[in-house]
Amino acid sequence: MGAGSEGALSTRVLGGDPRAVARAISLIEDGAPEGARLVRELFGHTGGAWLVGVTGPPGAGKSSLVDRLIARFRSTGRRVGVIAVDPTSPFSGGAVLGDRVRMQTHAGDDGVFIRSMATRGQFGGLASATHEAALVLDAAGYDPVIIETVGVGQDEVEIARTADAAVVVVAPGFGDDVQAIKAGVLEIADVFVVNKADHDGADRAVTQLETMLGLAEPPRGEWRPPVVLTQATSGEGVEELAVALERFRDRPDDLRLERRRQREANALRRLVGELCWRQVEERIGLSEIGAISAQLARRELDPYGAAESLLARTRPAQP
Repeated sequence: MGAGSEGALSTRVLGGDPRAVARAISLIEDGAPEGARLVRELFGHTGGAWLVGVTGPPGAGKSSLVDRLIARFRSTGRRVGVIAVDPTSPFSGGAVLGDRVRMQTHAGDDGVFIRSMATRGQFGGLASATHEAALVLDAAGYDPVIIETVGVGQDEVEIARTADAAVVVVAPGFGDDVQAIKAGVLEIADVFVVNKADHDGADRAVTQLETMLGLAEPPRGEWRPPVVLTQATSGEGVEELAVALERFRDRPDDLRLERRRQREANALRRLVGELCWRQVEERIGLSEIGAISAQLARRELDPYGAAESLLARTRPAQP
């Protein structure tokens, strides 16, 4: 793909062409050089979309809830983008949960774009290209952009570094996981959702969360994450969830700006690491890197010494 065709693709993305958006995200996922150049072209046109992260344990009903949120936002005339981050297939490397299947009610809606992405083993349950994919949807005029992630726990705090607002979804019967939630997710949730309100224990789950939140120090100024009871299959409580999110979005403080600063700092740190490693591979070669790895396995080298040596060999010679 030449520079001219990249320019044409970015123009089509900015025009909101769904096929161009899909092509752009594929280039980014594949790590193609064209993808990086495309992000450069689009970046100045981004920053307008509101990023909503939705996370929680498998079986909590996240995808059904996202489906209802899409419908609610569409009812106000907004174009909605969705990135569903799924576990990676150990065989194909592709996404295996297929959240798009559970959102087929919006398949024919031109105002909704849904993309499944595989984690590919990335820390925190987020695909490494999620940030750039969200930028593409932002540039294409989708607002909000909903990012649904897999799992929940200590690693899932990464969603708070990616989204403007983080929603944690749990279901009745999560009591055995209270300590895990207390340790890892209580601090990052901006809104809690207890889904499956028709199940036994729903009210008890709300009470448990409210109690935990009452004992915790507010990590975000005066904002205390509300706990919303929903039943995604019927739509019960979805309006209350949307209102809670909008209240958080419209706060007068600088939290949203700080979130974005942190997000760009994390993306920059990750990108610098990827570019440095790519430079190491190009200058030293995979075979020699393999030999160094073997030396590490035999404990003939230590990791810090090996890393410092590799970096030293990528620096230009001093005159």
